[in-house]
Amino acid sequence: MSESARDLARKLLAGSGTKESAEAGSATAVRHAAAPNPVTGRTAPARAARGPGRQFTDHPEVAAAVAKRAAIAAISAQSGMPNPLFLPRNSPNDTVIRAMDTDLVNFSAYNYLGLSSHPRVVRAGQAALDQYGASASASRIVSGEIPLYGELEQRLAGMYDVGDAMVTTSGYLTNAGVIGFLLREGDVAFCDSLIHGSVVSGTQWAGCRRINFRHNDPDSLRSVLKMSRSGFDRALVVLEGHYSMDGTVGRVAELAAVAREFDCAVMVDEAHSLGVFGAAGHGIREHYGMAGSDVDIWMGTLSKALGSVGGFIAADADLIAAMKSSAPGVAMLTGAPAPSGIAAAMAGLDVLAAEPERVTRLWRNARLFDAALRERGLDLGESQGTPIVPVIVPGEIRAGFVSAHLLQQGVYAGAISAPAVPVGKERLRFFITSEHTEQQLLSTADLLAAAIALADQLPEAMAV
Repeated sequence: MSESARDLARKLLAGSGTKESAEAGSATAVRHAAAPNPVTGRTAPARAARGPGRQFTDHPEVAAAVAKRAAIAAISAQSGMPNPLFLPRNSPNDTVIRAMDTDLVNFSAYNYLGLSSHPRVVRAGQAALDQYGASASASRIVSGEIPLYGELEQRLAGMYDVGDAMVTTSGYLTNAGVIGFLLREGDVAFCDSLIHGSVVSGTQWAGCRRINFRHNDPDSLRSVLKMSRSGFDRALVVLEGHYSMDGTVGRVAELAAVAREFDCAVMVDEAHSLGVFGAAGHGIREHYGMAGSDVDIWMGTLSKALGSVGGFIAADADLIAAMKSSAPGVAMLTGAPAPSGIAAAMAGLDVLAAEPERVTRLWRNARLFDAALRERGLDLGESQGTPIVPVIVPGEIRAGFVSAHLLQQGVYAGAISAPAVPVGKERLRFFITSEHTEQQLLSTADLLAAAIALADQLPEAMAV
């Protein structure tokens, strides 16, 4: 181990008591004596009185988050390395950002096509802000329609060759709300094993069963459907076009065909594939040459390649009409997305149509970076050379160390740990854009290889 790595390891290990201290600091409750329940007559166990403002301090998730935050802060203070979490910045989230009074090459933005600060997109948002104000201030069903919403929805419906579309305030809430509205007890969602957490939330909201099949495996899906489909009323197979933690391409056409064999509906999450796949950037449907009707629900976000914010679904017109009027949390009882965001997304589509070379540059950069990392012997997991590049660095502390070390060198890339990924598969995740330069990509590959080599010298006790 080099002397610098030895010194850092000593400092990091010296802060190992942080969690215990945080837990001890929250243990201030007073026990209340047990008393009979006035309804059942049974005596409940004695419970702790937490006091005003402390009702959730001993909640397992709250306590764990407090302890983890304190540990990260202690490591940052002891090592002198910057904390990459919630990094304050004062610039657009482009390929270069301004933070810590310096410029950083940025790999933590979903801004695949560089549209979030494109002048045309910004001007469209500004114009809508001037005309309609900062907020829609109510749900569309009761506050009247702003023409922008319908215009964007018709463009999205046309892109997917379906009857209609609906824009929403949040991609996460779109998945959760749509599944929560359409499925119920007695129904089932068959999900790719790497499906996004928003889909899991939706199945919990719905009260339906959720059954996983092996990632991207049509044979596994067919086997699961043979065993289980007959036990449920409605069934929905849920897939992604581009898997955000692993950089794999969804085998959507094959899996949708299997689903149809067993009378299942199909929903595809296009959050990371719209604007990325297909010659025109129209997503995984264009990539595979699928008909719009091959999938029942096309879901996507406006917040990634289109440079705006919010989500959408595109589907049969009657289904969309029902969702607009009756789906809680998605449209009904929910404030509409800000008009400026809708205008920005439409301008993003305009730029995508006018400048398809952005998609070409995106894939050229993705392949260059993938090849550079593989040449340096780095572990890219199951990734397939897409603009999402996971670099496996086992151990939460080691992955965090690599992220912080890169930050010191002027490169910003986030570390991902459990439960977002399996324990032992911690990673840094790099989002490539059309606007990264060859020099930025190759110099980052060198810095990353050096940072991982240094992390490999840390003690085994830190591989957790």
